[in-house]
Amino acid sequence: MTTDTTLAAGIPVPDTKIAREATELVRDTTSELVFHHSRRVYFFGSLQGRNRGLSFDPELLYVGALFHDLGPNEQFRSSGRRFEVDSADEARRFLQSYGVPEDSVRRVWTAIALHTTPGIPEFMEPEVALVTAGVEYDVLGIGYADISDADRQDIVALHPRPDFKRRILAAFTDGIRPRPETTFGNVKADVLEHYVPGFQRGDFVRTILDSPWAE
Repeated sequence: MTTDTTLAAGIPVPDTKIAREATELVRDTTSELVFHHSRRVYFFGSLQGRNRGLSFDPELLYVGALFHDLGPNEQFRSSGRRFEVDSADEARRFLQSYGVPEDSVRRVWTAIALHTTPGIPEFMEPEVALVTAGVEYDVLGIGYADISDADRQDIVALHPRPDFKRRILAAFTDGIRPRPETTFGNVKADVLEHYVPGFQRGDFVRTILDSPWAE
């Protein structure tokens, strides 16, 4: 049995069977880019939880962070569903296989499913709020000054982010290009608009006006 004694910025990785198996599964099934990003999401989310005085389950936050970007993987690209749902469903299957209580499974599913829907997760359970907080910190730089330079550098030293901005946008493009209809009303439409020639984003107003209703 391996033990993960990783510690960054004073935040430990949960040393549980579920956390260890989640680490191995995600490391084996995603790119190095996504693995490092997902681990950073856990550390940054944990620090933001500490900053906000939130009490959270580190194991649930860890699984949510690790699984949140599984959906863009090649095996899901023909699913026709939002990648967040594919990611959340994989996490649910994983946790249910360990007999994790359904309320905990629901928290992780919701955390992953909503991590690209700003303005809602912050008002939900801590694990839901903090997966989004970690993603927003690592990808968008939201709340950048909330974490000290020393802590940030400690995490990035453990999980580097070389050319991260360009590479993560390329990964998003590759994962979502085959299912452009899933970007309607969410932030990933911006990605395809920038990187996929000919992409036309859905228009909420036109959808209403062109619906089959006469009035």
